[in-house]
Amino acid sequence: MGSHVIVFSSDPEADRAFFADVLGYPHVDAGGGWLIFRLPPAELAVHPSEGPTGHELYLMCDDLDATMRDLRAKGVDFVEDVSEERWGRLTRIRLPGGGSVGVYEPRHPLAIDL
Repeated sequence: MGSHVIVFSSDPEADRAFFADVLGYPHVDAGGGWLIFRLPPAELAVHPSEGPTGHELYLMCDDLDATMRDLRAKGVDFVEDVSEERWGRLTRIRLPGGGSVGVYEPRHPLAIDL
């Protein structure tokens, strides 16, 4: 069984171009410019919540500093300083549509190869 991740956007065309052109994710056109991206290997974690629940998207990398240099060279804006968490090093990037996604270098054992 696979997964299908949905990113909601106020400017879906710009965000689709970002995932295709900046991040270089392979994709297919499902019709009318509606791009569906092949994602790299992924993990899923279930966290406890005492309030409203939601979902978040994090892109994983094995060297956050190098990834940040590469993305900055492509004009990507970072919206948070790097934080050192128990589980890894974390920052967030701005999507062209105004949203953001996390980027992190995990410290925990991985269930996948990056």
